Amino acid sequence: MYLKSLKITNFRKFGENNNTVEFVSSKSNSLKSDNINIATATTLIVGKNNSGKTTVTEALKKLLDEGGKFRSKDFNFIYLSRLLQEYCSDHFENFPSIEFEVKVGINFDSDCDLVTNFAPFMSIESVQSGNKESYFQVIMKYEIAEDVKFTEEAKSIIATHRGKPILFRKFLELIDNTDFKLNYYDFEGIPIGENKFRISDLLEIETINANKVINDKSLSDIFNKVINFRYKAENKKGIKSSVSSAIDEINENITKKVEESHTSSINKALSKIESRDRLEVNLSADLTFEKLMSDIIKYEYKEGEFHIPEGQFGLGYSNLMTIIGKLIEYIERYPKHECHSRINLICIEEPEAFMHSQMQELFIKHINDAVDYLLKDSEKEINSQLIITTHSPHILNSKIHSGKSFNNISYITIVDNLSNVVNLNDINVMEDKSATQKEPKEEVIKEKEEAKEKKLRDDLKFLKKHIKYKVSELFFSDAVIFVEGVTEETLLSYYIDQDEKLDKYYISVFNINGAHGLVYHSLIKLLKVPALIITDLDIDRNETEKTECAQISDLSGRKTTNETIIKYNSGSSDLETIKKHFEDENIYVAFQSEQIEGYYATSFEEAFILTNYGNDILNKVVSHIKPRIYAAIVGAEKNRNNLKQESYKLQIKLSADKSDFTNEILYEVVIAEDAESIPKPPKYISDGLVWLGQSIEKQMKGSVKQ
Repeated sequence: MYLKSLKITNFRKFGENNNTVEFVSSKSNSLKSDNINIATATTLIVGKNNSGKTTVTEALKKLLDEGGKFRSKDFNFIYLSRLLQEYCSDHFENFPSIEFEVKVGINFDSDCDLVTNFAPFMSIESVQSGNKESYFQVIMKYEIAEDVKFTEEAKSIIATHRGKPILFRKFLELIDNTDFKLNYYDFEGIPIGENKFRISDLLEIETINANKVINDKSLSDIFNKVINFRYKAENKKGIKSSVSSAIDEINENITKKVEESHTSSINKALSKIESRDRLEVNLSADLTFEKLMSDIIKYEYKEGEFHIPEGQFGLGYSNLMTIIGKLIEYIERYPKHECHSRINLICIEEPEAFMHSQMQELFIKHINDAVDYLLKDSEKEINSQLIITTHSPHILNSKIHSGKSFNNISYITIVDNLSNVVNLNDINVMEDKSATQKEPKEEVIKEKEEAKEKKLRDDLKFLKKHIKYKVSELFFSDAVIFVEGVTEETLLSYYIDQDEKLDKYYISVFNINGAHGLVYHSLIKLLKVPALIITDLDIDRNETEKTECAQISDLSGRKTTNETIIKYNSGSSDLETIKKHFEDENIYVAFQSEQIEGYYATSFEEAFILTNYGNDILNKVVSHIKPRIYAAIVGAEKNRNNLKQESYKLQIKLSADKSDFTNEILYEVVIAEDAESIPKPPKYISDGLVWLGQSIEKQMKGSVKQ
């Protein structure tokens, strides 16, 4: 049995859609092989700060705390505001509630003895399907106990405070003072009595706040608990008695020494004042196993030949040891003869605290190995699933790259003020990549299917590989920009730094080859992060035009070779009626769609030259890198206008020296004292940056903490 999914409705930032987190079965450990050495049985929940990662585990803990109570702050405020508007219109059909749907996967071969406990939640179809794998679901609603009373009090508040800013606050106070009850429902919505089932009968959660290295004795405290658990549970003959005998002997010896040197002397002094029959002290040793471990045993790390006190060890290693120690503590206190009727969730929150990047990657790679060993070493069969919440690109990168898969990753972001869950897998990060392209003719469909499948496999392989180098950052960025070359990457980073609005956000610039830009389309759409794709018009020239370096001033009858533009242009390569740019929800595609000084640029470099042909810095850099070409173009008169007529020829000559061109431009820009002397980005890029700034602002307004 394992937790298959958790649907959270109207709890904190979670709304009514895109609110289901999927989990991987603990059985996935069996999928490990020499080629996939990764935490396969670990569900990774990733996202930026305040997106809703911790809310997932908080929801589970709230449900399992039978004496706990949801407060108004636990409700989604957008949802409550909508309800209040209904009440102000005298519509009281709906009442405040928080809903959770737990879906549990079962294996009839191994879980048949447990299924009877949860029969009320199972459908006949799932039992009679004949499948070894199935599931059942439990629906829990935190609902008002007395609708009539709540309605009367809500009407009174509205009548008193209608139209006043204080109304919503009074509504929250009403919810805090209203009696709620957690009700259970089966898959058909039929109530199930609490006496028949409680969620704590099904789930147990252990949360490890991995960054709690509080003081120099944090590790001692953890491992003392572990040893105490092991000592109390020890069942080997002779071990407990030998330890107890040793402690008794120590107490006896110490007491004897104290009596000889102190007890007798003190009592003699007291007898001078009061009779020994009335007042006498007895000093004795009181060493116990607990005191021995907490106050006498010293914890040290071994580093080479030296033993290092725990207070002197690095925070990264201390954090790692804290996690391992808490895992051991959890396993040790778990009943050895537990009937295993519950699902045990172990959640490690943000383990990356204090760890350097390599340690983070090794941690996620091998955490299942550590848990497996601890379980085997304890000889306990705990039905556990591991959940890790993180905002570390290194942990995400290791999960994807080493695991060779996007599976078992739940990405949470904010869309329209609500937490938006995206359960990633290898299928949805690649699907619908060619949806807007024209359908092939029937006679060639079969031939193209095999080629398409191979292309998808290759694209997925490339995407996973490319993630390793940088792209995992896009999961945690406020926005991303995809470019095709080093010139755009370097200069865009500079322009972003100089923009007072954009400089305040975390914007990642990714340099990808134009031929591979489409590989990221589905992933970007899933993540909902604002994405600016800067690509090139890539006008298809004939051989004569290439030889003569002909300028293009008219797009009539022209076509593009750029696959990204073709995709967003409804599968057409025609440029004659091309749009100024393309927008697809959170994606903006910018390219050289308009004339610059009378010509259509075919690359960023050409557009940059046409935009800044009269700029001193541009002319200085070009004349230094390509002195002969530059001199031939501007002539003896040094006519910079000639750069416009020869922009395509110049960008071809610069193609082998793009890095030098970019670095020298950047150097001159950085040392420039006059802001007016700095070359300007081409208009299509400026327009794209404006769109990006507006999209980020819209996104940020939706990220304000509830």
